[in-house]
Amino acid sequence: MNEAEERDIVIVGGGICGLATALARHGSLVSERSECLHATGAATTIRANGWRALDHLGLGLLLRKDSVHIDGNMKLDHGTKLVKSPLRKGEAQCIRRRDLVEALAEDLSHSTIRFTCHVISVKLGSQTSYTVLELHNGIVIKAKYLRMNPTKFSATNAIRGFTSYPEGHGIDNLFVVAIKEQVVVGSTRQRHIDSEISKNQELIKMSSLQTINDFQEEMKEMIKNSNQSLSSCLRLRYRALWDLMLGSFRKGTITVAGDALDAMSPFIGQGDSTSQEDAITLFEKCTMDKCEDVHNQYAKERRMRLIKLSMQSFLLNKMFETLSMVVKLFCIVFMASFFRDSAGHSQFD
Repeated sequence: MNEAEERDIVIVGGGICGLATALARHGSLVSERSECLHATGAATTIRANGWRALDHLGLGLLLRKDSVHIDGNMKLDHGTKLVKSPLRKGEAQCIRRRDLVEALAEDLSHSTIRFTCHVISVKLGSQTSYTVLELHNGIVIKAKYLRMNPTKFSATNAIRGFTSYPEGHGIDNLFVVAIKEQVVVGSTRQRHIDSEISKNQELIKMSSLQTINDFQEEMKEMIKNSNQSLSSCLRLRYRALWDLMLGSFRKGTITVAGDALDAMSPFIGQGDSTSQEDAITLFEKCTMDKCEDVHNQYAKERRMRLIKLSMQSFLLNKMFETLSMVVKLFCIVFMASFFRDSAGHSQFD
């Protein structure tokens, strides 16, 4: 970046939310600390609300062509008992994560994204209304500027991978949830995972097979045949509800959006769709004249939406990971009271 450069909108981070915001708001600058765009994970599921956002960006038809339509849900209770149910309300389709990232970036001009561009400090100009970004080849400091508390670790670890079937398979296009005791396919209720395992993809694969040792053979074969280079293991994170209720999403002309704000467990499958919602909401508010009003309205509109999503995903996560029947009952009562329509979160427009 030049020694002194003025921009109306600067987006820190070239993730899904950052790229979607830049696509919606042409003329923005995206500051990305990596040397290229990364599409972490092999695939992602986009719910109905996410497709509405992609339609708004003009990418819905393009991405639907190569997507896999999810027809319903399948639950393997205790690893063997099969329970099928149709998908409720709206569409859900699985797409390659790289296809999504590339589609968002394709229509941006080459000068929109600045790679190897690290933000080390953010300051409000003392004599102007501009926000000053100081750049250097160092570490990015972003959310702390807004005094947001760090995300919290869940007790649940997620092991993720990808298996290709070149000659096809007999598996239906369904959300598959296989539960046995404290295991949901590749997610285990362990408070500590050896750091060596999480960094070694071969050990991740071995650990996965040990975890589902009593599951159906199809499940074990799926992991045995998986692409080891795409395996990952991580502790799930979430943002505490009181931080969303009381915390500040903005300061002056600076706003937090996307993964920096929307951290939640994947039990309702809303991560990427929520990031796209953030981008569209920011774009719609940017039609207002006053920049302060843009960020005020954005924070006001997104707060309650994120509280509901985070609460629902947190309760589902807690129901799975806890051994206490009292806590499970508490979660069930809350879910029945506030989230009777379990798929209602995907109907947001």
